[in-house]
Amino acid sequence: MRLFVVAGEPSGDRLGAALMAGLKDLAPGVTFAGVGGPLMQAEGLDSLFPMEELSVMGLVEVLPKYLHLRRRIRQTAEAALASGADAIITIDSPDFSLRVARIVKAARPGFRTIHYVAPSVWAWRPGRAAKMARVIDHVLALLPFEPPYMQAAGMTCDFVGHPVVAEPLASPQEAAPFRGAGPLVLALPGSRQGEVRRLAPVIGQTLALVKLRHPGAKVVLPTVRGVADLVRSLAADWPVQPWIVEDAAEKRAAFAAADVAIAASGTVSLELAANACPMVIAYDMHPMTLWLMRRAALIDTVTLVNLVSETRVVPEFIGDRCRPDLIAPALLALLDDADARAAQMRAMELTMDRLGRGGEPPGLRAARSVLAHLPQAST
Repeated sequence: MRLFVVAGEPSGDRLGAALMAGLKDLAPGVTFAGVGGPLMQAEGLDSLFPMEELSVMGLVEVLPKYLHLRRRIRQTAEAALASGADAIITIDSPDFSLRVARIVKAARPGFRTIHYVAPSVWAWRPGRAAKMARVIDHVLALLPFEPPYMQAAGMTCDFVGHPVVAEPLASPQEAAPFRGAGPLVLALPGSRQGEVRRLAPVIGQTLALVKLRHPGAKVVLPTVRGVADLVRSLAADWPVQPWIVEDAAEKRAAFAAADVAIAASGTVSLELAANACPMVIAYDMHPMTLWLMRRAALIDTVTLVNLVSETRVVPEFIGDRCRPDLIAPALLALLDDADARAAQMRAMELTMDRLGRGGEPPGLRAARSVLAHLPQAST
């Protein structure tokens, strides 16, 4: 069996790696081609080009790179068609992934197309599901309430859980080097260059205000390959110098040791929840992109912990509210207010349970779902 797998973000790289590991367990001899990051490459993928080229978010932010991304879409689709693969599995990054799937389906209607991570049609642009159904056969959903939306649009869909519930956590001994006399704050400005440029200065100024209340506070800044140099450059001007980590084991240890986090919106909120680390979410983007998203929004929160737990205990500071003078008090409340911390702890526990903690690893569940929807495949 040969599968063509495409991911465009670090979060998709994690999903893809867990799926590939599950597929290798259930279908020994399976091989892979496509696009992915270091984790998928470690599972045996020779990436067609660096995945980081696709890590762009927002309508206005995409425009300067449109022609290059269009060439990569065509290149990826042509490689999928030439690969001899039994199916193409696209992972998140829908603006890129679904365009690739559209070209593949137009050229070969019988080519099986599987998309991992259901689009958030419950949050905005519900019409996307019907458009997606024209080019996608089967969907792997991370959230338990998503399959009915996909099925109503005409696709098959399985809830497979989120791999974050099965990812290893650091032991107390591994976390110990990050702990000190004062609180440990995680700074997480994102994995895309655009969001890092916007959020890093805000986070630095916020941490300066936190330091006034907690002079002994330490800051750890986990980062990823595609933005590590940029992160170091921007953090050099912070009034509180962070400990910057890229190594996966050090990142796990920092997450386990942290007392609180300030994070960009995204999957990282689930990683923090898995480590029982209270958080505030901060995010900013081009004003036009933000205006368009707010007009289309169907929900009042962007944080997955809030959505899955059906609470609103994680504070959000989006757009014009992404300001140090607003964020710092919320961060300090999580350090100083036991009730605020406890409310988040309960929501994070519930989130992990609803995402499949304690069951079969989601990567293996996703692999079973893929094989069940491939002709002549079996587990």
